[in-house]
Amino acid sequence: MSRITFAVVLMFSGGLVTTALPNQARGVEPVQVAATDWPWWRGLTRDGVADEHQTPPTTWSESSHVVWKAAVPGRGHASPTVVGDFVYLPTADEKEQIQSVLCFHRGTGKLAWKTDVHVGNLEQKSNKKASQASASIACDGQRLYVNFVNQGAVFTTALDLHGQQLWQTRISGYVTHQGYGSSPAIYEGLVIVSADNKGGGAIAGLHRASGKIAWKHTRPKKPNYPSPVILRAAGRDQLVFTGCDLVSSYDPLSGEKLWEFPGATTECVTSTVTDGQRIFTSGGYPKNHLAAMEADGSGTTTWENPVRVYVPSLLMHGGHLYGVTDAGVATCWNPKTGETLWKSRLSGAFTSSPVLVGNRIYVTNETGTSFIFLAQPSGYELVAENDLGDEVYATPAICGDQIFTRVAVRHDGTREEFLYCLGK
Repeated sequence: MSRITFAVVLMFSGGLVTTALPNQARGVEPVQVAATDWPWWRGLTRDGVADEHQTPPTTWSESSHVVWKAAVPGRGHASPTVVGDFVYLPTADEKEQIQSVLCFHRGTGKLAWKTDVHVGNLEQKSNKKASQASASIACDGQRLYVNFVNQGAVFTTALDLHGQQLWQTRISGYVTHQGYGSSPAIYEGLVIVSADNKGGGAIAGLHRASGKIAWKHTRPKKPNYPSPVILRAAGRDQLVFTGCDLVSSYDPLSGEKLWEFPGATTECVTSTVTDGQRIFTSGGYPKNHLAAMEADGSGTTTWENPVRVYVPSLLMHGGHLYGVTDAGVATCWNPKTGETLWKSRLSGAFTSSPVLVGNRIYVTNETGTSFIFLAQPSGYELVAENDLGDEVYATPAICGDQIFTRVAVRHDGTREEFLYCLGK
């Protein structure tokens, strides 16, 4: 499998720009992943956009287009992470009080190794949309980085690719409200993590090699759930973070606060996206909220709609904004004005975020029904509808012409999780 090496990732609506010189000049280890990988939350470009040249299946079932199916012990809502020849997945066995990382062979689904990261002290209480393994793993091609809540605190742990623990860093104490699911983000020599909570959390940049804290900011004492995301907006890389009634921007390398303004709402979940000029924030408590804020640090909110896009993250494609509400309404907006260009009701409730492949949007509801529809401003057009399993909260990884999806099934009241690889 061909590999690419990069140090700085710049996000646009449809592409990836990579450079290696700046990091190499500073002696920072490069990030080594391929275009056919899904190395962290929301994929290579961090915005839910897969390589447009891929050809994953559009139809599947339990008996069709299943390349392999692997049993997943315990429970988790984190997405699969796919790098090289392996698929990585965090999970939690609540009965045995163990939080673990699993490694599967990408070609066969066979379990390669399992590493227990925390044993005991799983005291987190959560609603049904949360789990004790909801944060997706980030992989830089050399190490795995995973966040868990344990012992009343958020810990970030690094493993090597054989599952050996390299370091573990306590980020902050954590007072559980709904749950925890913030995934780590990799930027140059850092892994960036967050831990917003009612007890007062933090957002921090850790050195990838050592786990030592490079920079850290305390956060308000409010519950909040987004993952840190690095966007290329207003001509520069910005670490954008929403929630706690704020929209905040940091320099991802130095941690310097670039700007911060009142906005969004108290509790947010979604990962912010951008059209290069504006960032789009959404939240669901205490108010339903979807808004566009200028990314230039002016604090200008261009528009705001009372739409509940609380958990599933948004997509940008072809100069238009797309999303699926928690209640299952697919929508296309004009990102400049907030005008609704079209909307169409799907079925069921949604927690999983949509993924874009070419001009097709893939999204799965909580009962395992997947909808594939076109990303076009002219109107809703369904491509296919598929059923698999009984329960889905995790967002799929789509890479290398395949779909890796975490699905739960119920038999006689017993819940079992599986990792599926779907392909042609």
